Amino acid sequence: MRALINIDYTFDFVADAGALTCGKPGQDIEGKITELTKEFIDNGDYVVFAIDVHDKGDEYHPETKLFPPHNLRETDGRHLYGTLQQVYEENKQRSNVVFMDKTRYSAFAGTNLEIKLRERGITEVHLVGVCTDICVLHTAVDAYNKGFKIVVYKDAVASFNSAGHDWALGHFEKTLGAMVK
Repeated sequence: MRALINIDYTFDFVADAGALTCGKPGQDIEGKITELTKEFIDNGDYVVFAIDVHDKGDEYHPETKLFPPHNLRETDGRHLYGTLQQVYEENKQRSNVVFMDKTRYSAFAGTNLEIKLRERGITEVHLVGVCTDICVLHTAVDAYNKGFKIVVYKDAVASFNSAGHDWALGHFEKTLGAMVK
């Protein structure tokens, strides 16, 4: 069994006006992310939208010192970017589609993601989204440490750091044993 984990593909991380945007590299993967998401949903696979959430003025969150405020709770910045929002809206009532808040880089940290995957017999996670070298990477490392097989779609991940993006793609394959497609 497999699951698609769609990581942080939101307005704040992708749109030109986003608070912490990847810009064009993130925008360029919209078609592939949307295509894969539809494919997984239609196939009955488990699809998780693991989306970063922060509270305005939270001085205790470690990212507060590293990045400008982004993906603030109850703001448009948390909306899925582009056509992906529509795909989610059309399918959110389906039992195989889940929107999950996350407060750390990894979709596994502080969430019930592992429990949800294990109870469904899922052994393979497919990763798409942003940023390749931050949230996608940390999710992949946790998936590896938890014994999941990992697939990363190189045309469906992006970063604002092109060197970090390239490094992470190599790390997925050479260090985590992931299939990079």
